Amino acid sequence: MKRFSKTLNGDDPSNNSDSGTGNALKDPDRNAGLSPMRVMGIFIACLILFSVLFSVSVVLRDPPSDAAVHEALKAGVLEVEPRKSLDDQISDHEVPKDKMLGGLLAAGFDEGSCVSRYQSASYRKEMPHKPSSHLLSRLRRYEALHKRCGPNTESYNKAVEQLKSGRRLTSSDCNYVVWISYSGLGNRILTLASAFLYALLTNRVLLVDPGVDMVDLFCEPFPEASWFLPMDFPLKNQFDSLDQKSPHCYGEMVRKSNLTNSEQSLLSSFVYLHLSHDYNDQDKLFFCNQDQDFLEKIPWLIVRTDNYFVPSLFLIPSFEQELSSLFPRKETVFHFLGRYLFHPTNVVWGLITRYYQAYLANADERIGIQIRVFDTGTGPFQHVFDQIISCALKENLLPETNRQDLIVRPSGAAKSKAVLMTSLSSGYFEKLRDMYWEHPTVTGEVIGIYQPSHEEYQQTEKHTHNRKALAEMYLLSLTDVLITSSWSTFGYVAQSLGGLTPWILYKPENRTAPDPACKRAMSMEPCFHAPPFYDCKAKTGVDTGELVPHVRHCEDMSWGLKLIDPSDEL
Repeated sequence: MKRFSKTLNGDDPSNNSDSGTGNALKDPDRNAGLSPMRVMGIFIACLILFSVLFSVSVVLRDPPSDAAVHEALKAGVLEVEPRKSLDDQISDHEVPKDKMLGGLLAAGFDEGSCVSRYQSASYRKEMPHKPSSHLLSRLRRYEALHKRCGPNTESYNKAVEQLKSGRRLTSSDCNYVVWISYSGLGNRILTLASAFLYALLTNRVLLVDPGVDMVDLFCEPFPEASWFLPMDFPLKNQFDSLDQKSPHCYGEMVRKSNLTNSEQSLLSSFVYLHLSHDYNDQDKLFFCNQDQDFLEKIPWLIVRTDNYFVPSLFLIPSFEQELSSLFPRKETVFHFLGRYLFHPTNVVWGLITRYYQAYLANADERIGIQIRVFDTGTGPFQHVFDQIISCALKENLLPETNRQDLIVRPSGAAKSKAVLMTSLSSGYFEKLRDMYWEHPTVTGEVIGIYQPSHEEYQQTEKHTHNRKALAEMYLLSLTDVLITSSWSTFGYVAQSLGGLTPWILYKPENRTAPDPACKRAMSMEPCFHAPPFYDCKAKTGVDTGELVPHVRHCEDMSWGLKLIDPSDEL
């Protein structure tokens, strides 16, 4: 401003006042007779003033505070956006409207001890179906029962003392079903959900054998009480020896008594239920109404199973009305029970969220392909890969590749698809990755192929293996569309948790790709691989897949049973 004043005064020595300059600028006619030098000075002054005013107006559009400028100068930078933590990224990732899943989840947990419980909803779309009010009410009632009768409570201690005595007392405040940890991880998840539903229907408390890794994989689902069986449970050392020949095995008790002796002859402090794939006709009587009347009076039921036996519970008349109230839409049974019960521990949740953010989060569409090969020999097998490609292309899940042109330009913005593959082998991933790397798609879509792990063979007892397996099931459940393999409980868990109706790859025969390669499932429910075929009233064999409209034979296993909603077929 000093230079500006000096220039004006130098052009007009007789005018030293600011007001004079202001008047000259306000009334240009008054200066009509001025000298060329004065006019030139005023013109230059106007240019300088205009440039100053323009600069000031730009700065004032978003002026930083003095403190901010001072701090920026001290730091040597004007603005550095801090790197976000995983929790910040999760909170930015479309915060769910209802992290309680419509009342499915209970409040009162320490969120930090199990981050997945309430954050998992932020990775999913809105639940397509809402839990019934009756289911919510029963879950709250069960939680109160579990709190009253769970491990280390007075009622539990009393029941354990009764169990140790080997005598069944006339009355019991709390009855229990104990689930034995058995088989692979997918089977364990499905059977544990089955055991919980049975506990819900019979007003029993579910206690879970921790096995080698259940505590490492899953958070506690019930508030203020553990579901894990205490290490000092008196029958724990007998779990491995319980089988179909055990005197406490229900099937063996039935065979010896032939159900003709008095009711008292079957009563005991505990009964072992053998519901595994190799169970016999006597064991299968568990699914009969009359036998449930007997079992209702047994305080402790010990269950070993590798089957998702929920479909056959829907065929027991005494459970029918309650199940209809709990699940008006039949195909949502495992979807709701799985979302309620199975919350990955923080170590597993870290595997899930890190992988999702790195490879899947930014894609326009996510496609899951779950591969389970039951053939012997060393893969990958060409016929399996051919089947996967045939299914994905025929169902328009993936685009064709262009073998003629080197570059295909999309008509608009290129759409991206992330393909998440899970398999014990890396060979199928490598083949699909190379196919979309070496050739452009005919649509111009960008296809990314990802596989978190390839363990080569199933390692059921290994902690890290099962952590990765659970993480991959969960990641598959976060996809938009899903292709699964026949007979695979791994795929069943993923589809049901995600609320996805998958395309199921038919099981190949004679190492030849089937035609058609796959079929859309009737529902998202898992398949019961070894159901009974017995009419309890008529005491004769019957096709249990033809008794009621909502229990049908599975797409991938013709003798299996699964729940469907008949209205979806209309």
